[in-house]
Amino acid sequence: MAVKRQDAWTPDDDLVLAEVTLRHIREGGTQLNAFEEVAEKLGRTPAACGFRWNSLVRKKYEAAIQIAKAQRQKKKQKTQSVRHRAGGGGELELGQDRIASLDAIIRFLRQHKSEVMEMKKRQQDLEKELEEQEEKLQLLGQENEEMKGRLNHVQTDYRVVNDDYKALIQIMDRARKLALLEEEEEPESKAKFRMESNGNLERMDK
Repeated sequence: MAVKRQDAWTPDDDLVLAEVTLRHIREGGTQLNAFEEVAEKLGRTPAACGFRWNSLVRKKYEAAIQIAKAQRQKKKQKTQSVRHRAGGGGELELGQDRIASLDAIIRFLRQHKSEVMEMKKRQQDLEKELEEQEEKLQLLGQENEEMKGRLNHVQTDYRVVNDDYKALIQIMDRARKLALLEEEEEPESKAKFRMESNGNLERMDK
């Protein structure tokens, strides 16, 4: 099965769709047959061609459609006149036209059913993928909460260690200042002396 196009419609595509559809209207054919012919030319599905025609292109060719219908009516009147003169063969041809139209409708409905089934399958795949992404997102959320808890514990431990370090620095600073103060206030009686060779005492400087 050939892969059908899914890209955007171009002005040339719209023109082909309009020309073929107007020709079928003018010649007494069905729009379903027109959509099938356009689908073959453009590599699209008949359903896509029908949707494009009814949703956009048809509005641009209202006048041309009326002219094509008028031409079809004239052609139909001429055909009926010829059939009337030829005899009863017209009823047989009319029945054959109806059968052809029914066949075209059946083909269109089958094609549409196939596309609907394909779209449903695609929808199911997307829903499954969405569920998987939601599960992953939930797991990531749980991991994020765990990491937040660990970070809070680390920050708490850091604050405790930092406070202890500051307290230790303060204690050491006070001890250093106290030692300096005691040295400055040390009494003169504790000064050291040495005896010279002649027996005199000499004070030793610090």
